[in-house]
Amino acid sequence: FRLSTSMVLMSDISEHSIFIPVNNRDKPTMRNVELLSPAKNLECGIEAIKHGADAVYIGGPNFGARVAASNSIEDIASLCQFAHIFGVRVYVTFNTILYDNELKEAEKTIWDLYEAGVDALIVQDMALLEMNLPPIALHASTQMNNRSVEKVRLLEACGFSQIVLARELPLSEIRQISEAVETPLEAFIHGALCVSYSGECYASQHCFNRSANRGECAQFCRMSFDLLNADGTTLAKNKHLLSLRDMNRTTSVEDMMLAGISSFKIEGRLKEVDYVKNVTAHYRRIIDEIIAKHPGQFKRSSYGTSSITFEPNVCKSFNRKFTNYFIDGNRTKDLQNIDSPKSMGEKIGTIAAIDKRRQCFTINLLPGVAINAGDGLCFFDANNQLRGCRIEKANGAMACVENISFLQNGMTLYRNFDNNFSKTLSKTTAQRIMEADAVFTETPNGFKLEMTAENQCRASVETTHEHEKANKPQKENIHRQLEKMGGTPFRLRQLAINIEEDYFIPSSILANMRRSCIDLLTEQILRNHHRDSRRPISDKQLIADLLPTTIDYRWNVSNKLAANFYRNNGITEIQPAFEVKPPSVKHVMTCKYCIRYALNACKKEHKPNPALWKEPLILKTANGNTFQLEFNCKQCEMNIYAQ
Repeated sequence: FRLSTSMVLMSDISEHSIFIPVNNRDKPTMRNVELLSPAKNLECGIEAIKHGADAVYIGGPNFGARVAASNSIEDIASLCQFAHIFGVRVYVTFNTILYDNELKEAEKTIWDLYEAGVDALIVQDMALLEMNLPPIALHASTQMNNRSVEKVRLLEACGFSQIVLARELPLSEIRQISEAVETPLEAFIHGALCVSYSGECYASQHCFNRSANRGECAQFCRMSFDLLNADGTTLAKNKHLLSLRDMNRTTSVEDMMLAGISSFKIEGRLKEVDYVKNVTAHYRRIIDEIIAKHPGQFKRSSYGTSSITFEPNVCKSFNRKFTNYFIDGNRTKDLQNIDSPKSMGEKIGTIAAIDKRRQCFTINLLPGVAINAGDGLCFFDANNQLRGCRIEKANGAMACVENISFLQNGMTLYRNFDNNFSKTLSKTTAQRIMEADAVFTETPNGFKLEMTAENQCRASVETTHEHEKANKPQKENIHRQLEKMGGTPFRLRQLAINIEEDYFIPSSILANMRRSCIDLLTEQILRNHHRDSRRPISDKQLIADLLPTTIDYRWNVSNKLAANFYRNNGITEIQPAFEVKPPSVKHVMTCKYCIRYALNACKKEHKPNPALWKEPLILKTANGNTFQLEFNCKQCEMNIYAQ
């Protein structure tokens, strides 16, 4: 065979390249939109891509904000190889703060990740701006507390290629930030929520010597507390007062896209593969519908079509009930779930009757709901404690369980494990395919096969073979042999057979040409995969103007290189990170969520009894630790201090 490849550029398909002025800034006429899915490991990453992700984020061997979700360089290289065929990008979370004795290892790891093919790092520590790094793009993690125009402009000037906004931002503030910067903006749309502003939670470090800024969060916010007033009166007993529901912004994706979000992020680097499959497929469908609704305004940032064999339903995956979480700018009563921090799943109905002799009960099922043996149910007992049971047998609306002693008529039931749905997700549930067109032609000395993928990469093979006339038509066999794409990333969309006469061509030659052309096309796609390069610092004067003259522990400066960066940009006083030297006043959280509002005691809206709600209010843990609450009603924020 004679092999050749080529790449047709269409105004550089991987870059924003055509610009019009918007508010004195440049914005692309058609914006790339990215669905960004989590990957606990290689398997999760591959399944996220198969189910429609445009990018995946995964932990490296170290320095990621989920220490329980680390991966080898070899696995990350394998993920990059699979992802880049479809133009999918792989981001590695490198978003912990670093200590001085880790800087050398961190730098080496980044070089290893770059050599493995990683597209970008999601980072928190400004030390990376002072390191000798490869030209790898840097994304500003939400751990950098990116919730103001000034902060995002600062990060843009520092050379970050993408900026992850704080979860608390409403659409109005997202829009203001988008209008002020050119850098693509990323935002969460689904998954678990931190009650504190990201990057400013020190409760886990204070209580357990486990830093959330170093990937070791002990989930202080999921603990139970008593709430006391200034006189010691108990206002709430043994409640999960800081435990938020999970985010679900299904109905807000379009508004977020129009407000300026380019990357839509699903939380869940500790979640299993069935969660990744289900939630990714759910949002893939939504984003595709929005892109189709706005032709010429948005385009997908990767290639290939995902064929899904199940009906996605995010209510069937792990969730603590759902909230839209401040996106519309209003406080609501659906933020928290103070009765339990556990997954409750979907509401399925109420108990209609109990048969104690048979250990069975009948359920008033909601419309469209069916129960099956193996389903996991949960409910709140008479003491308002969340309990669970497994259905041993099911017959219509009747369920039999091992122990019905905690059940009562009228109880609301939730299903937190759908056995049939889980069995479905345990199988092959998606295939991702790139469309390709092919042309088969004769040459003076044989035949040529040329393939062009939907991303415009092209490859061709030629073979020398005598033009021997056949006794019967050959085009049907040529088509049959060349369209066999099974086991490859491609599906033949069109095949043009341009031969003047019916020549006899052995099927083995056609098959070899097809395989060689596919291999060559795959190599060409991988070779032409575009990786963003590290952006340089663009405006040192702007950086100096946007930085304060002094910074406290909330800037999380934990090493000499980060300190050097700030000193070189005009900072005169640097307080070390909480993890390095705890401040005398232990301010461990700042929250947009407010306990007073959650308990109908907001000073502005509810006018509660001032004697009963006499401040300061105190949170008390089961082991006696206490935390004082401070309410900044002007900013609608709640501060938590360790006593």
